[in-house]
Amino acid sequence: MKEKINQTVIVLDFGGQYKELIARRVRECGVHSQILSGNTPIEKIKEIAPIGIILTGGPHSVYEESSPHTEKALYELGIPVLGICYGMHLMTYTLGGSVKPCGVSEFGTINTSFDDAACALFDGLDSDAVTLMSHNDFVATMPDGFKPAAHTGDCPVAAMYNAEKKLYAVQFHPEVERTKQGTKLLRNFLYAVCGAKGDYNIDDFIEREIARIREQVGDKQVVLGLSGGVDSSVCAAILEKAIPNQLTCIFVDHGMMRKNEGDEIERAFAGKSLNFVRVDAENRFLSKLAGVTEPERKRKIIGEEFVRVFEEESGKFAGSFLAQGTIYPDVVESGLTTGAVIKSHHNVGGLPKDTKFIGLVEPLRSLFKDEVRALGRRLGLDETLVSRQPFPGPGLAVRCIGEITKERLDILRDADHIYREELAKADLHYDQFFAVLTDMRTVGVMGDGRTYNYVLGLRAVITSDFMTCEYAHIPYPVLDTVSSRIVNEVHGVSRVVYDITGKPPATIEWE
Repeated sequence: MKEKINQTVIVLDFGGQYKELIARRVRECGVHSQILSGNTPIEKIKEIAPIGIILTGGPHSVYEESSPHTEKALYELGIPVLGICYGMHLMTYTLGGSVKPCGVSEFGTINTSFDDAACALFDGLDSDAVTLMSHNDFVATMPDGFKPAAHTGDCPVAAMYNAEKKLYAVQFHPEVERTKQGTKLLRNFLYAVCGAKGDYNIDDFIEREIARIREQVGDKQVVLGLSGGVDSSVCAAILEKAIPNQLTCIFVDHGMMRKNEGDEIERAFAGKSLNFVRVDAENRFLSKLAGVTEPERKRKIIGEEFVRVFEEESGKFAGSFLAQGTIYPDVVESGLTTGAVIKSHHNVGGLPKDTKFIGLVEPLRSLFKDEVRALGRRLGLDETLVSRQPFPGPGLAVRCIGEITKERLDILRDADHIYREELAKADLHYDQFFAVLTDMRTVGVMGDGRTYNYVLGLRAVITSDFMTCEYAHIPYPVLDTVSSRIVNEVHGVSRVVYDITGKPPATIEWE
């Protein structure tokens, strides 16, 4: 069977913080997207044959000598182009227009008027909208053949276009939720300008990926490090479907999972057409962490020990393929598509030179997190795994401030379990929530006695992309119940506090 090739839109990255969000929005509209570096050669773009190109924002000023640029040939390929923020400046500058510093910079949500109803981007949109702006420069003179299509009180050209050449640009960010009608605008570009068919969906992906896995693996065995997180669980599910009875899942239980979580993971994969191996390494990890309080040192110890344990267990399966739950944001953040390293990922970069594995299988490498969840549901995974909240690799070690001991982890496990239980009873759903055991003790009173026990923090946030967040406004009666249950049922906690800090300035996790 000949493999089906989806239409693709290329997202050329110029250092924009929202590149992944742009690519995700494109896929939400039913079109496959691929992020590439802004300096990708024209010939490579031609090979991919995209139906459209989107230029991202970025932190530079286009008239600076060191700023990234595009070739004029990019706009002469006959492929529709949409420039966003810095991408608009690039298009302007490259095609002979001028970009200058703003008299008044625009940051945040700005009232914007969509002036030209004939512009394909604004078809069916309200003429006035709130958009997210973030710029110190503006288009002072448009290139020949372009028309203005939107403005704000301080930005005379908030959008422009050349319909004949299918070149469009906007000063604002349509990909973010704070831009009202932004997804509709992107959809207009994809369907009205690029001629998208909407041929990208998860069923097509499953069919193609299963065929690819079978061709790559043949009759060989595959070993997967299973954490129980969304990515590794979905990776296991599609591998089991593609190559039943050829997969071994190794679950390294480092003793820092949430309450009952290790047993839940084991039950989820019991009875499947795979070999599930659970390695009880709690004592081994705790002995390595004894006396360590510095956060990064804890993370490093856990990471190194995890690798050792996995290598020891997986060494029994020499001559097998290694499977990893690498997803597309991991690849992008590690700089393999754009050249810009945001943060390194242990599961990106290929096999080490001294490996005993014969190859690498990464079924989810082209997917975003929301697509991974959709795939898991389609494959019949239990919802508790598919909707599992982000959980750090070091587990509760990063939510246990100070030294890690079994006693302190058990205190945190019990308190966290009560918190989750009460939120579920109240039918409250937040993007991420958890308890944190601090290393601070305070005086308390229980009965007629004085106590001197730990302060426990509660955290709950609302976010769409985890790049920013707001704290959740949990109803006071629920917080009252949670606090009361924790101090009464969990020995070692005498005070409960609630974190009301957003990101920025804080991070979502405490360590």
